[in-house]
Amino acid sequence: MAKESDTPTRGRRSKVDLLPDDIRKRLDSGLRDGSITQAELLEEVNALIKAAGLPEEQQLSRAGINRYATKMEAVGKSLREMREITQVWTAELGDKPTGEVTKLILEMARSQLFKALLNESESGEAADVGMIKEAMLAVQRLESAAMASHKREKEIRKLFAEEAANAAEKVAKSAGLTKAAVAQLKNEILGIA
Repeated sequence: MAKESDTPTRGRRSKVDLLPDDIRKRLDSGLRDGSITQAELLEEVNALIKAAGLPEEQQLSRAGINRYATKMEAVGKSLREMREITQVWTAELGDKPTGEVTKLILEMARSQLFKALLNESESGEAADVGMIKEAMLAVQRLESAAMASHKREKEIRKLFAEEAANAAEKVAKSAGLTKAAVAQLKNEILGIA
């Protein structure tokens, strides 16, 4: 039989993870807002825990809220950095084909997946592979929509060029141009070498 101190604690959910959604949302918003101190927020959250009729063991400690705040700040910092990088690259690739932007997004997703798996191995917390999978699915759908839009745009341009070439052909013939000159003009409009 294993002693209590030998029992693994990795993977055990923290007190914050066990909080009801409404209390956890208040904790998260208080940490993001920053208008009150962690001590005041701790007091408020513990009062909400008590008012909800949860056991006293469920109340948070200063160390617990500090660990959670540090973790949330690290996540927030990563998200802010990723958002800045995305904005820079999106501006850089704005005129490029959508495939280039998709390649960038996929590379970022791979990087995040690697970080999540690395974090899982270091902390014992399960990586949120479901979220990454949903993000990849969203990227796939966006790329599919972008490609369909690009294809439709090319079809519209081709039809417009054909109409313009036919109109130019009529004008050129009525102006007395030779058949060769009319064919050359039409080919130029259609982009045929």
